[in-house]
Amino acid sequence: MAQLSSQGNNAIIYLSYAFMLATGLLLAWKFHSAKDFLSSNGTQRGIPLALNFIASAMGVGIISTYSQIANLSGLHGLLVYTLCGAIPIVGFAVFGPIIRKKCPDGFILTEWVRQRFGIVTALYLSFFTCLTMFLFMIGELSAIRGAIETLTGLNALGAVIVECVVTTIYTFFGGFKISFITDNFQGACVLLLLIICACGMGSYIEIDPSKVGPSGLLKANKLGWQLVYILFVAIVTNDCFMAGFWLRTFASKTDKDLWIGCSIAAFVTFVICTLVGTTGFLAVWSGDLTVGNEDGSNAFFILLSKMPRWLVAFVLIFCIVLSTCTFDSLQSAMVSTISNDVFRNKIHVNWTRGLVILVMVPIVVLAVTVANNILQIYLIADLVSAAVIPAIFLGLSDTFFWYLRGFDIMCGGLGALIGVFIFGTVYYDSAREGGKLLLIWNGIYDPEDWGAFGAFVIAPVGGVVICMIVAGIRISALYIWSKISNSEFTAFNKPENVIVEEFEHESDKKSDVVYSI
Repeated sequence: MAQLSSQGNNAIIYLSYAFMLATGLLLAWKFHSAKDFLSSNGTQRGIPLALNFIASAMGVGIISTYSQIANLSGLHGLLVYTLCGAIPIVGFAVFGPIIRKKCPDGFILTEWVRQRFGIVTALYLSFFTCLTMFLFMIGELSAIRGAIETLTGLNALGAVIVECVVTTIYTFFGGFKISFITDNFQGACVLLLLIICACGMGSYIEIDPSKVGPSGLLKANKLGWQLVYILFVAIVTNDCFMAGFWLRTFASKTDKDLWIGCSIAAFVTFVICTLVGTTGFLAVWSGDLTVGNEDGSNAFFILLSKMPRWLVAFVLIFCIVLSTCTFDSLQSAMVSTISNDVFRNKIHVNWTRGLVILVMVPIVVLAVTVANNILQIYLIADLVSAAVIPAIFLGLSDTFFWYLRGFDIMCGGLGALIGVFIFGTVYYDSAREGGKLLLIWNGIYDPEDWGAFGAFVIAPVGGVVICMIVAGIRISALYIWSKISNSEFTAFNKPENVIVEEFEHESDKKSDVVYSI
């Protein structure tokens, strides 16, 4: 690769982090507000929301994951992945207003779950939400470490630690508000990076037309069809675990702004990820890789090696900016979730700031020691969300599922994970392999291995089915007990999260709703 000297690379890396630190501290100083440290409900218009959703939907990991699937499954698999990644963003415009109406004082999904299903179920969801963000933070640090090492040939351990220190310092002072502003900056940087890299690759990459047809990368394939289901279920449910998305959903000024922001973000995310992913088969057509090559995840960097040094330096800078802004979004979202769900936002803001530092210790340790396969980290979180989320969202219906309780929901999610283990044990004829399936140990890219496909069928369907079975058993038991004890049968009574009063703001003449439990 056309690399700079080690001194030049180090200068670029650490000056970029210094710039991000100075920018974050300046923003924290100018916009600091204890009120907005955890959330900024009802403050943002459509375009800033769009930039934020774009930034939250992608980190440095997109450079490797999308090119890898394009190298394995061609255009078919790539389009499936990018569409499945983009469409769920619009889901926040669909379900966001419903949840905001049911829970106007909340700013994350777990607050509505607490209201609808109770504190135990809220903590159950909060645990998996924090686990998902924890895994994504490890994945992001692993991705930037891999990117820096590939681009520079240096050991990036120091850079990873510096990134954590930088984001922790300015998030400590600024909280969510600063994360929101830096994401606007990140969104603009992503678009700039896309334009420059596209121009560079168009100028310096030579495609051999004779390799296009024989590669088979423009044809439909079995893996591409499998991924239609796997990736859609995985990403739709996993996005619901991402507290950063919910913080931005609640931050929208109006439902119209939310629709504008989500629609633009979905389209731009689809375009960006598709263009980044095309490097997976461009590298094949240029003769630098073969189809299904184990280096497919490095296709972007392999093509970049043909670029001038200034372009490599430029990509290095924007990888750092991209990763830093993505990481601070996850960091602030995790702190907001813990503060809200565990401490009910009653602790002093300085103690909340302390959480920013506390959560970083295990993340840094794991990111620099055991995290290697970024995609597998994401897939573990995807399988958990596929088991937990569908049953929870049944609670949005007050017409058909008002009788569901938190116990039913938790049994459904946990039972689905057990179901995946049982399925894996039977399918592979090994309890050990069944356990590995829970970790998606073998990945999702082998078209002859239907284990991962089966796991992503069992998880959501099993979660809902087990939830309904447990609800039926619980209701039957309560009915029998009411007959035995001659007491009132209350299993079908609606939860008391009902409207108790309405009032109207004179300033905007809009009706607000207050809920109580």
